Amino acid sequence: MTIETQGLRGLLAREAIRDCMVRYARAIDRVDRELLTSVYWPEANDNHGNFNGSAAEFVDWVIPLLEGMEQTMHFLGNQLIELDDGGTSARSETYFEAYHRIPRDGAEPQDVVVAGRYVDWFEARNGQWRIRDREVIYDWAREYADSADWSQPVLGLTLRSNRRGTDRSYALLYPTG
Repeated sequence: MTIETQGLRGLLAREAIRDCMVRYARAIDRVDRELLTSVYWPEANDNHGNFNGSAAEFVDWVIPLLEGMEQTMHFLGNQLIELDDGGTSARSETYFEAYHRIPRDGAEPQDVVVAGRYVDWFEARNGQWRIRDREVIYDWAREYADSADWSQPVLGLTLRSNRRGTDRSYALLYPTG
């Protein structure tokens, strides 16, 4: 294999891994079970600290948790990807910030921000990269009292996000017919 081919394969693998991470963040924020399931291999494991088990169990655990939140937004940052010599597996560390708007019984909602790193083992099978195992390392967290009344337009903003497949981005990214 030439250096040029190795380099091109490495770039393509890294881009596919980044794409998988972006699809993960989108799946979480849009509460999209099908998309979330698609970023993991069937035998994958996920250790989120407050959850540790199979990826399938993680999806079953996190979707109801997310449905109980008013909003989430995940940002991905620095990413280190180390490809193995065979080009079929990789280790990755991806920094993240995650914003959550959480309703509380009889009280104003709470805004929670956590940041940390997704430490993942990726595998490529039939040209597709997915997470084989994940561990989430938390670096910091903050909790804030209610910051805005989102039942009304905030700062005059009326085109707001939505979840569960009805967000405007689905129509723009995946137009039908």
